[in-house]
Order: sequence, then structure tokens, then C-alpha cells
Amino acid sequence: MTRNYFGTDGIRGRANQKITPELALKVGQATGLIFNRDGERRHRVVIGKDTRLSGYMIEYALVAGFTSVGMDVLLLGPMPTPAVAMLTRSMRADVGVMISASHNRYEDNGIKLFGPDGHKLSDETEAEIEKLIDRDLTKRLAEPHSLGRAKRVEDVRARYIEYAKRTLPRNMTFEGLRVVLDCANGAAYKVAPEALWELGAEVFTIGDQPDGFNINRDVGSTSPQALRDKVREMRADVGIALDGDADRVIMVDERGHVIDGDQLMAVVARSWRDQGLLAKPGVVATIMSNLGLERHLASLGLTLERTAVGDRYVLERMREQGYNVGGEQSGHVILSDYATTGDGLVTAMQVLAAVKKLGRRASEVCRCFEPLPQVLKNVRVRGARPLEQEPVIAAIDAGKRKLGEAGRLVIRPSGTEPVIRVMGEGDDSELVEGVVNDICDALSRAAEAA
Repeated sequence: MTRNYFGTDGIRGRANQKITPELALKVGQATGLIFNRDGERRHRVVIGKDTRLSGYMIEYALVAGFTSVGMDVLLLGPMPTPAVAMLTRSMRADVGVMISASHNRYEDNGIKLFGPDGHKLSDETEAEIEKLIDRDLTKRLAEPHSLGRAKRVEDVRARYIEYAKRTLPRNMTFEGLRVVLDCANGAAYKVAPEALWELGAEVFTIGDQPDGFNINRDVGSTSPQALRDKVREMRADVGIALDGDADRVIMVDERGHVIDGDQLMAVVARSWRDQGLLAKPGVVATIMSNLGLERHLASLGLTLERTAVGDRYVLERMREQGYNVGGEQSGHVILSDYATTGDGLVTAMQVLAAVKKLGRRASEVCRCFEPLPQVLKNVRVRGARPLEQEPVIAAIDAGKRKLGEAGRLVIRPSGTEPVIRVMGEGDDSELVEGVVNDICDALSRAAEAA
């Protein structure tokens, strides 16, 4: 299905170039018309955002769009994506909106949509919205007496903090843990430190001074060096790095070693298996997760179900087959007993609970397996289709033959950026590096020639 606006994670692009006020207005109107079909009651939408400067522009354009078709709007202000999904359900809203470009820099922004159940919209619903965006909706706007209202909701931070804390046993405390928390200058810069402090942790915070421009800049889950340095400086027990909208998390042990999403899923899976909390004996992850995770889970008597890249595909498989733990190597972990999307704070709290319960260092608890050498590189493309070029196909075939059954090769276009991602893994790191470089070179030449 060809998409003009939606990617794998909503609509995303350069602020005021692709993500314009005009587009936001049309998205609000189109979405509002789809979710405002029952004229017998007032319909409402909740809108949250991260800390990007462009969030103000997009927020008010969305408000104009939704109210113009008769929907009431509840404005949440800066809140994590999982909080918006949760509050959509809690506040009995018909639709939820998160204004964010996740881990991207401030120049980008995006619009994520949730249905009344807190889940991201289906492909079919997104297709309906796309059709309406490109139409003249003038004749479908609300009459003057039916226009929607908008207001800000003040107590949402406390609601989300309480929700997050209730994912742990009531007697669980983080007292005695020294935690460095990197909020990426993003959406969780207020709620995450408060939640961990209320649970008893001694919290040292970085990336908690957003100015509209510094979201994800040298901080957050995609730039963990600042967290590693701070953990060592403070002699902390563990570090936590969220991304701009706090649906991802990467952690750091007391030695400054990074704990990625694969390791986090392994920690939660083992902990939940031991507590009898796994709905099924396995985990759902994407084709990008390390082969070491698959082997480790097998040693625990657990399976690994693989999906295409994208949290929506992970969640779909989880719902179809009854799994309650899944996620991505990037740190987007879904614990469906508690959330309908990735929740970086809740995931981190589950890992901290495992560390606390076992009474061991984070390096011992969270280094569950030795990852196989894995190389991931991006090749920027501009509108061409280099994956269909004969030299690229030949390079990929040659790489697969070299790696054989002892390795894996994954080449895919990004759903959020104009790049093609090339990932290879296997027991021989030099071989993997060479294979990935050969394919990237072929892609670069094809892109330049287009």
C-alpha cells in the first residue's frame, strides 16, 4: 500500500517543511471526522507533545483542525508517548495524539495517533485519514454551535507517575540505589525523575533542561556517552537514558557499559519467567535483534519470535499470539500487561526491580549474554530505488553466501529517514564488517548514479 504521509511510526519530517501547520490542520480535521461519526455525544481528543520548538505550532494547528469538526481537545503539554496512550484510555478519549519525532533532532517533528484503546491506529484507519487529508473538507466542517472546545489539563503528570509506580509490587522500593537519569531534554524531563524519587532512589539527572532546540542533542538513548560519563563520575549503581518522547530506554551499568534493548528484554523475560508472569514462554523481537538474544532465550527454555522492524509489528505479533514481552534492540520495549506501546520509564523500573530483588550489581544482572559481532550502517538515498539495481542485488547475494548459516544479513529502507539500513552479524567480526562495507559501497554507487 502506497503511503503519502504515514510511515512506520506516524507522520514525521522536517518541521515547517513537511510537517507544516497546514498539514497538521488537515490531519486534525481528517482524524476528527473519522472518530466523530456518532453525533449523539461530545467526542474528545487528548494531545501531548515533547519539548521541540515546533511543538507549539503543530499543537495549535491540530487544535484548530479537531475543534473545526466538532471535537473537544484536552491539552496535556509535554508528556511521554506512553503517557498519552495511557491517558487516551483513562480520560475516555476517542483519539490520542503525540507530537514528536522521537529520537530525531529538534529540526524534525511528527504526529502519532492512538485509538480509544490506546493502540496505534491500524493501516486501514491511517489509509482513511490519508484519503481525507487530500480532499476539500469545507462542506464537512461543524456548524458554529457544534464547534469543539479546548482546555489544558493540569494533573496529568501525577496520573502518569502513579500509573508507572503501580506496575511494581507495592512493597518494592529503590532505596539504596544511586541512579543517573538522562531525560534527553525531552518529554519525560519532569515525570521520570519524580517517579524514581518517589520510589526511593537517589536520582542524579541530566538532559532535564529543554530549551526547544536541545532535545536528543548529545544526550538520550541514541547518545549514551554523557550518561556513561555521569555514572562513573557519581559512582552510581545504574544509568537510564530515555529518548525524546520516552518510549525507548537504554541503560548503563556501574562500569559504564551500555545495556541495549536486547539485554533489557532478556532481563525482563528471565525475571518474569521466574515469577510466573510470562503469558507465553517467549519474547517477540524484530529481525534486528542479536542472534545472541535468541540463543540466550533458548537456554532459558524460551523462544524468540521475529517480526519486521517497527514496534507496531512487534505489538501486532504479541496481540495475535498472546505474548506479553516484546521490543526492539533500540530499547523500544513493550510490556503489554501495562502499556500499549513502548514505555522507557516502566521498562527501566522493571529492570531496577530485578537488580534490587537479586541484590547484585547491574553489570551482573543485565549482561545476560555475549552479543554476536553485529555491524549496522546507514546509506543515505534520495528518491532512488538502489535495492533494485543489479550491482546491489549481486553484492547482497555475495554477502549472504560469505556469512552462510552462521550469520545473518538484513537490508531494509528506514521507515522514518531517507536511508537504507544494512545490518550483518556472525561469529567472525572481520567477515561481517567486510560484507556490510561491500553492500554499503554498492548502495552508495547506485544512489549516486540515480
